[in-house]
Amino acid sequence: MVRAAEVFRSASVAKLSDADQEVFGELGIATVYDLRTAQERGTEPDRLPASIPSVHLDVMADDEADTTAGLTVLRGDAKRVGEVLRNGGAIRKMEQSYRKFVSLDSARDAYRSFFLALADEGRDGAALFHCATGKDRTGWAAAGLLRILGADEDAVLADYLQTNTDLLPALQTVLDKAEADGLDPDLLLPILGVRESYLESADDEVKRVFGSFDAYLSEGLGLKDSTLEALRERFVE
Repeated sequence: MVRAAEVFRSASVAKLSDADQEVFGELGIATVYDLRTAQERGTEPDRLPASIPSVHLDVMADDEADTTAGLTVLRGDAKRVGEVLRNGGAIRKMEQSYRKFVSLDSARDAYRSFFLALADEGRDGAALFHCATGKDRTGWAAAGLLRILGADEDAVLADYLQTNTDLLPALQTVLDKAEADGLDPDLLLPILGVRESYLESADDEVKRVFGSFDAYLSEGLGLKDSTLEALRERFVE
């Protein structure tokens, strides 16, 4: 069992209201890790209580353009990227992005820093990590953390796919806007939700480049056994 209220996963926290911030402050979160690009962060910076720092870990710094289609959809201009999304294009784009979470130097640097920060015995309080929608860059981070902590693959996949239950209803306005603009909203579902094939694409890239997930942690992220053990001691009940 993962210890409760020690690490939180979230979508963007750029639009927290004053009331939201009060609730946020009651969760015991002392540090926020922002996995978005510099462009995303500049456009919509985290809105947090003043006492809580936001640490920027730019997963896609080496390929910032990769996030363009998703951001366009979220900002209500899905019609502009409609041609990219047709004929399986959306699924292919997402699977390619997940491979980059493994292969890009910026991604490996970001995830290494994230796990080191979580394991740091000098870090007080709970942690929260997020990207724009909390499902892709954040989803790979969550899957990695659960695997490090010893969760079995069924639990990892179930947690990953929970996004489709928790997030998609909140994005109904995006789907409605696309339909009003004459675009089939079903084209957007691969961008706004998650699929098992996305996680499999990242795992395939791990096997291709490193041979195993353990090798990805040690060789790709440069994490020592002592760091992995520190994570288990902190987060496993």
